[in-house]
Amino acid sequence: MIVTAALPYANGSIHLGHMLEHIQSDIWARYQKLIGNTCYFICADDTHGTPVMLKAEQMQITPEALIATMQAEHMQDFADFQVQFDHYHSTHSPENKTIAQAIYQRLKEKGHIQTKVIEQLFDPEKQMFLPDRFVKGTCPKCHAPDQYGDNCEVCGQTYTPADMINPVSVVSGATPIIKESEHYFFDLPAFESMLESWIQSGTLQPEIANKMQEWFAQGLKPWDISRDAPYFGFEIPDAKDKYFYVWLDAPIGYMSSFKALCNRDNLDFDAFWQADSTTELYHFIGKDIVYFHSLFWPAVLQGADLRQPTNVFVHGYITVNGTKMSKSKGTFVLARTYLEHLDPAYLRYYYASKLSSKIADIDLNLEDLQQRINADLVGKLINIASRTSGFIHKKFNGQLRDTDTMPELFVHCVAKQSEISALYEQREFSKAMREIMTLADQTNAYIAEQAPWHLAKQTETLSQAHAVCSVALNIFKVLVTYLQPVLPHLADQVATFLKVPLTWENVPKWLGQHTIEPFKPLMQRIESEQIEAIIAASKQTTQAPKPVTEELAPSDMEPILDTIAFDDFAKLDLRIVRIAKAEHVPDANKLLKLTLDLGKESKQVFAGIKSAYQPEHLEGKLTVMVANLAPRKMRFGVSEGMVLAAGPGGEDLWILEPHQGAQPGMRVK
Repeated sequence: MIVTAALPYANGSIHLGHMLEHIQSDIWARYQKLIGNTCYFICADDTHGTPVMLKAEQMQITPEALIATMQAEHMQDFADFQVQFDHYHSTHSPENKTIAQAIYQRLKEKGHIQTKVIEQLFDPEKQMFLPDRFVKGTCPKCHAPDQYGDNCEVCGQTYTPADMINPVSVVSGATPIIKESEHYFFDLPAFESMLESWIQSGTLQPEIANKMQEWFAQGLKPWDISRDAPYFGFEIPDAKDKYFYVWLDAPIGYMSSFKALCNRDNLDFDAFWQADSTTELYHFIGKDIVYFHSLFWPAVLQGADLRQPTNVFVHGYITVNGTKMSKSKGTFVLARTYLEHLDPAYLRYYYASKLSSKIADIDLNLEDLQQRINADLVGKLINIASRTSGFIHKKFNGQLRDTDTMPELFVHCVAKQSEISALYEQREFSKAMREIMTLADQTNAYIAEQAPWHLAKQTETLSQAHAVCSVALNIFKVLVTYLQPVLPHLADQVATFLKVPLTWENVPKWLGQHTIEPFKPLMQRIESEQIEAIIAASKQTTQAPKPVTEELAPSDMEPILDTIAFDDFAKLDLRIVRIAKAEHVPDANKLLKLTLDLGKESKQVFAGIKSAYQPEHLEGKLTVMVANLAPRKMRFGVSEGMVLAAGPGGEDLWILEPHQGAQPGMRVK
């Protein structure tokens, strides 16, 4: 089988949100290898597109230099988090260029490529067509200034950049002009029936399969796979100054990474990718890129006579301490910042203890991380070995005792092997961790009940102490083997300590008349100071460069508007409200629909905060609203006020949250 994780984009560092997916997929791939399956775990850097091109230009280096630097950084971060790829590649590679062009030619020959002349905004100074997010201007409906070229964050209106009032290029500040260009389209609607069957065949989680039906209800549209020069990417064969859109060659990066592995290890590439292949292909992705992996990718593969993915496994987002990762709060934590303060095994275990086959978002609570590691790994698991191994060397020359009949507790722990195996296979990692820690609890209870420290003091009970410690250490071997996909470095240390390979086949094997090494500390408790240090370091270091679309935009600090009299300001009625309900707004990219409880009444407000919050994280929170704002009819309904929020926008946007003593309906003075 081939297992892939989504490709990190090459214009930024790896953070703990990225690590969720790569740890999840690494655990699953390691499990497959542990039980004896032939599994190749691959990934690559996603390198093409306008943002990479412009960031390299801003840094006064070539795009090739930028992506080489980022790839080296990404690979080191993954390696230090014990994510073990069989091969890590780049989409800017000879293999990817060859495969992308071959797939395109095959699609073209089969009539799946169309051309159409479209109108786009063009930057006359930079001499480049502008993607929607590289244009800002005034909303054509509500006249809100400084809006992006695809959607108004104030009123929720969607439009094209050509519809905007006073559009401005965020690349140069110039006024763009409208210019025609011929683009190349993949005929996605031709694959509608195939996609509907594929999506309902068990290849997706039920929630995602149901979500995909919305796209069919709207009707599939041809997919624009071309971009105009200048663009960092691969040129389309026989098309002057036309490049493949990054989302065409990015998923092909899975194939090219595997192709490079085949070239290195002399494997048969076609046997894995031809349409009738009996191998398996699994993609782990976040829910933000489901559209590309569940519609475009399988359709392109089908059109090129290649195999479909066996499954696409989708996970939710990461929040930190209950909210979106925040730079100002120090919870936007880079992988490298974490590694400077804590063992990567701690995060691997914590994520495993939260992950399931569902798509629910996962909260990384740093205090909970500390408590869970100290309780589970140090207080339960490692405690088994630290409490018993000393007696083996002090009293029994470092040798475990043999047994005529397998102890009941050892048999019980071994009997859990098939159940834990099934939980790993089903990606129910959190349930697997609970099962393993239950066994650790039972083992610690056994040690406490038998009290080998008392038995070892008396000659007549010395043999019993030997038996108790041997049982405990044999179970320790079993439990660490169960945890090997999650804690590979610990498993290596324990294999050295016990002087035995920790294999799946060795789980039932009893170590009797077997000499072990002296015990050395395997894990340390997390101290509060380490958590505080991560937050402090993140506040300092994650004032990271903004995405290119923001770096090159006009300043976020807008000029002060005309002054108003105090009496005008005093007319604002600011009230504490509780967010009783928060919902997505269909067809609105930026808006959430909020039902606000003022104590004696409720009001409906449309708020442009979708980029910073998920609805489920808002419900029950207190915030502040302008309660006496005149109702305003919008395309999505009537908005009866406005909630207060602060921040530069995008992910960095925070609603005001009063202290818990506040009550809905209170006046803010």
